[in-house]
Amino acid sequence: MSLPSATAPESRDTGLSRRTVVAAAVLVGLLVVGVVVASRFAPRDLGDQAPVSTAKTARTGPVGLVPVDAPDSGTPSCVALTAALPGSLPNGGKALPRLDLADPAPPATAAWGDQIGDPVVLRCGLGKPPELTPTSELREVSGVRWLVVTGDEGASTWFAVDRPVYVALTLPTGLGTGPLQTVSEVVGRALERQPVRP
Repeated sequence: MSLPSATAPESRDTGLSRRTVVAAAVLVGLLVVGVVVASRFAPRDLGDQAPVSTAKTARTGPVGLVPVDAPDSGTPSCVALTAALPGSLPNGGKALPRLDLADPAPPATAAWGDQIGDPVVLRCGLGKPPELTPTSELREVSGVRWLVVTGDEGASTWFAVDRPVYVALTLPTGLGTGPLQTVSEVVGRALERQPVRP
C-alpha cells in the first residue's frame, strides 16, 4: 500500500495559483488595451475646453442704463441735484469713480463704480414708488428719509421720499454705507425737505 505523495497537494495549489495569476494578468492586459483604445477614440473636446471662469468681465466702455419712467427728470430740482453729484463715492477704503453713460443716457441719471462690479445708479424725477404707503417703514440717513426696496438679485433701491422729486439710488450687494451716506448728504443740501407724500 502506498502512501499519497506529500508533494501532490502542493502541485495542485501551485496549479491554482498559476491559473489565478494568468487570469489576473490577462485581465490587466485587457484593461490596459481598453484604456489605450478608449483614449484614442474618445472625443477630445472635453479635455480641450478652457476652464469656465466665474469672474465677471471688465467693462471697457460707458455704462448702459435702461430708461425708466421719470416724469420729473427735467425739473429744476433734478437739474440742481445732478449738478451737485460728486465725481466719486467712498466705499470702504476705496473710491468708486463716476462712470460715463452710454448714449442715449436717460436724463437726470448718474452711475459710479469700478470696471467689474455692478454700478451704483442714481435716478432723479421718478414717479412715486408703488411700495410707498402710509404704513411704509422709512429709514433716515443724514436727514433724508428713504424707502428701501430689495430686488431679486440682492441689490437694493433706496427712494428719497421727502423731497420735491423722488430720487432712487440703486446699490449692488456687498457695498458699504459710504455711497448712501454721501448721496444722502448731497440730496439734503441740493433739495429742500418736504413732508412725505404716501
